[in-house]
Amino acid sequence: MPLSRRDVSTPSTRPSRPPRRSRARATLVTAICLSVAAGTAAPALAAGTAHDAGPRRGTLVSAVRLESLDAAGATAYVKNTGFVAPAPAKNGVDVYRITYRTITPAGRPTLASGLVTLPHGTSGRGPRRLSTVSYTHGTLAYRDGAGSVARSGDRAVTVIFAGAGFAAVAPDYLGLGLGTGPHPYMDIDSETTASVDMLKAARTFETEKGVIPDGKVMVTGFSQGATAAMGLGRALQRHAVPGLRPAALAPVSGPYDLSGAEIPAAFDGRLAPRTATFYLAYVITAWNRLHPLYSSPAEAFRAPYASTVTGLFDGSHHEAEIAAELPATPKELLTPQFIERLKHPTGVLARIVHTDDAVCTDWAPHAPVRLYDGDLDTDVALANTLSCQRSLAANGVDAPIVDVGNADHTHSALISYPKILKWFSGLTGRR
Repeated sequence: MPLSRRDVSTPSTRPSRPPRRSRARATLVTAICLSVAAGTAAPALAAGTAHDAGPRRGTLVSAVRLESLDAAGATAYVKNTGFVAPAPAKNGVDVYRITYRTITPAGRPTLASGLVTLPHGTSGRGPRRLSTVSYTHGTLAYRDGAGSVARSGDRAVTVIFAGAGFAAVAPDYLGLGLGTGPHPYMDIDSETTASVDMLKAARTFETEKGVIPDGKVMVTGFSQGATAAMGLGRALQRHAVPGLRPAALAPVSGPYDLSGAEIPAAFDGRLAPRTATFYLAYVITAWNRLHPLYSSPAEAFRAPYASTVTGLFDGSHHEAEIAAELPATPKELLTPQFIERLKHPTGVLARIVHTDDAVCTDWAPHAPVRLYDGDLDTDVALANTLSCQRSLAANGVDAPIVDVGNADHTHSALISYPKILKWFSGLTGRR
């Protein structure tokens, strides 16, 4: 999920919920639509500092400052977003959107965007060495809901870390923010390449701003971004970006085990039915674009949804719009045959699920790992975190679970990030 308060009302720039379904959809809309304030339409790529660069991955294309906050403003922004007991910012921050070159899942050149948020005092006084925090965000269906466009809770996470003296980097992934085309949702390979290339471009930009990354990358992410964070940590450990190494991993409430935990929970009552329906509709249409699972939507989706569901996830629809067009339960959305395929995947579907699930199974992090989760999560089953912990332990890695108490999905992040900041600060001597 994207990150912000669950009690934040839907911004006025978003279309109102259809009256015939407004009450029934309220819970799901607040779970999905979590931006504090919606951004305006994405500006042209030409804005800001431009670089006439070639097609090399990780090349910085443009940069523009979105806002500048003093320490009091940064503190207020984080507090107003709903984070629990955040520490006051030690310094002000500058928030920038950058665009950079990366690749599609098919390996073709494309552009992506993201945030780089830096503490004040990073220019004009000679180079400063800073540790980096990479934050990967949760589920977004609406392109302009990304932190590089919307003044959202995801943007506030970067302010938390930059306010404490880190260089904070947050990719939008492909197809979100200023990216083009549909977002390849829950595709760990493209989430990883977009995150890796974002770090490369951010390093170029930071150098221009008088910052020298010290080589340490503290990796964190929420929900979808928790699995993306594990994928990024794995890539960095395998030297995807020379000179950068993972120094800590702190994923929050991630669907690390689709086959053994998340998909079963979508059908056995552990997940809120409307939220599970949204996730399944999104991931099935996204996966089908990359690895065809069916020749006709009617093979997966019941009528009347088979004729409409694919178009809902094109990046132009707000989550509230999408939710209003989906049924109340996964069984109303999906055909019985496709439900069985999800429960017992074979062939291409099994390969997709296995690739995503491998973020906790096929490597042994050298950096310390803490897994954060809440007890009342009905969006992403707690069984995912327990499974990830077991898999890491089987590979010789002690990854304690930080239980943040009686928190639902969104609040698990709002409670976790001040705690993660404290941990990261201790590891880098910033207490």
